[in-house]
Formats: sequence, C-alpha cells, structure tokens
Amino acid sequence: MQQVLREKRIDLDSVKRKKLIERLLLEISRSHGDLYYQSTSTIALQIKDYIQGDAKLNTEERALLEPLSQTDIEVLLSLH
Repeated sequence: MQQVLREKRIDLDSVKRKKLIERLLLEISRSHGDLYYQSTSTIALQIKDYIQGDAKLNTEERALLEPLSQTDIEVLLSLH
C-alpha cells in the first residue's frame, strides 16, 4: 500500500513540475519573444536560470523545481 501511495505522489509531483515549467515558459516568453526560434537546450537553460533567480515561486514550487537539471527541464519541455 505504501508503495502505491509513493508512486502516486511521484506521479503527482511530475504533473506539477510539468505545469510549473509550462507556466515559467509563458512568463519568460513575455519578455523574450524570440523563444520560438531557440533550441530546447537554450530554453531549458533560461528556465533553469529563471528558477534560480527571478521566478516568483512558493516554497513547494521551488522544492519541486530546484533539483531539476537543465536536461530534466529539456525532457519536460519535449513532453509539451
């Protein structure tokens, strides 16, 4: 039973991360209109920098996103 709950929590965290990344991508695109022409790796780096800098995230959101590497963010972007 605990294993099932742990797996559901992991799935829920994954969905939350994806939604947060999408939200941050929208926020960044407002100030960087040329994102459409950038590579996924460049966009992922910008998102990573934004998370570490100016992003307005609550404690839970920050805890979900800060451990992500640039590659993790690239994967999440590719699932969009």
